[in-house]
Amino acid sequence: MKHRIVVLGAGYSGAVAAGRLAARLYRDEVSITLVNGEADFVERVRMHEVATGRDLKLRPFEKMYAGTGVELKLAKVTGVDVDRKTVALDSEELEYDTLVYALGSRWNPQGVPGVAEHAYEIASRPGALRLRERLTSLTAGQTVTVVGGGLTGVEFVTELAESRPDLDVAFVVRGELGDWLSPKGRRHLRKVVDRLGITVYENAAVTRVDADQLTTAQGGAIPAAVTVWTAGFAVHPIVAATSLEVSDTGRIVVDETMRSVSHPDVYAVGDAAYAMGSKSKPLRMSCASGQPMAWQAADSIAARLTGGKLSHAPLFYFNQCISLGRKNGLIQYVTTDDRAINATLTGRVAAVYKELICKGAAWGTENPTMGLPTRRRHVISQPVPLHEWTS
Repeated sequence: MKHRIVVLGAGYSGAVAAGRLAARLYRDEVSITLVNGEADFVERVRMHEVATGRDLKLRPFEKMYAGTGVELKLAKVTGVDVDRKTVALDSEELEYDTLVYALGSRWNPQGVPGVAEHAYEIASRPGALRLRERLTSLTAGQTVTVVGGGLTGVEFVTELAESRPDLDVAFVVRGELGDWLSPKGRRHLRKVVDRLGITVYENAAVTRVDADQLTTAQGGAIPAAVTVWTAGFAVHPIVAATSLEVSDTGRIVVDETMRSVSHPDVYAVGDAAYAMGSKSKPLRMSCASGQPMAWQAADSIAARLTGGKLSHAPLFYFNQCISLGRKNGLIQYVTTDDRAINATLTGRVAAVYKELICKGAAWGTENPTMGLPTRRRHVISQPVPLHEWTS
């Protein structure tokens, strides 16, 4: 009987894990089923571009996995029972021997009144397209207010201000603008924001969103014909209904091989996983974390099934790549545990660098073995029980 591997979610992490597993194992010994709600790969890191009018290249999974043996199921995941080892879809139930959970994250309204009713999000393609349609209806002088001063907010607000100079664009941040950046990085970000005419509200915590304005904790009102909410991400609520051990933010706690610490037949990768990186600091939700996590999980599963060597590659950061419109960018160099150092790359060169990174991430998803020859191994007839493996 084939060993049944089910991968949930085909974002940067899930898509890479499925392809890499197919390249490591023989299809007559394992079945790999990839479950996703959409038929093509979504470049989530480009949703700010989609929202402002750019059309992206379609990357259909049918083409990506042709000839690999990966079976694609277009379905919505409605539940996971890790004790019965089943996955409930909107159309059927799947049984698994090994589960790779990669459903990722979604936008996080953070319980602020009015966000769900009045704000727009760009954490998903439907959200970005919905915002795109709304933006086309705006006329000169109307205000678009972006809430959330992290990477997503910075990229969207600068992209919008550059592409729609006829609009009044505002940026609301809880702390100071770019406060996670180095002094050099902050200066460059401020220079770009000022040049684009973006109004910045610093140290402003939003407590309510209405159809035409925001209210802050300081009691002030900020006008907004359109509010775009980029204040963080939250994991899919399906995890909370399982018996998996999770962190205080709801992410699945995994060991250094990306295996659940509570259920050894479950692996988690990407935004849904709570994994430790350099200096025992949790990896942040990002494509930069997700793809290496997927490589680690796939190689660990293959090693355990085939009796191969279980390796562990340290996961660490090198830089943060930030687009500031189409013609400007900021590459913030960081320590291995993601703390900014006072070294940056800026301007047009940084924009080109960021574009290459995005293209590389998409290419890596389509080519999970990086174009290297596949190295398949046979599943051993009596695999060592997973709980007996040491990490």
